[in-house]
Amino acid sequence: MTTVDEIKLAIQKNKKRLAKELSESKELVYLIRKSMTSSLSEEEKEKVKEQLLDICKAVPAFTVFMLPGGALLLPLLIKLIPDILPSAFRESDENLEEEK
Repeated sequence: MTTVDEIKLAIQKNKKRLAKELSESKELVYLIRKSMTSSLSEEEKEKVKEQLLDICKAVPAFTVFMLPGGALLLPLLIKLIPDILPSAFRESDENLEEEK
């Protein structure tokens, strides 16, 4: 199996998680735009904080993945530091099914 095939397989397995993360990111953009014209509620501020933290967690994971041998190192890091993944990727498949 080539690297491209492995990436395709990983994307197919994580399609729901990617979709959830994208929808949360869209909500973040909406809330940031809203904050420019009016103040956000405490709940909205908490959502912004969570999403910004998720983005900050995704950048190091992506960076590790891009390093030579990163595809081997990233699963090890995930085992050692489970909080390195964004929240949508830490949830089980059953939770993703229930939310739809």
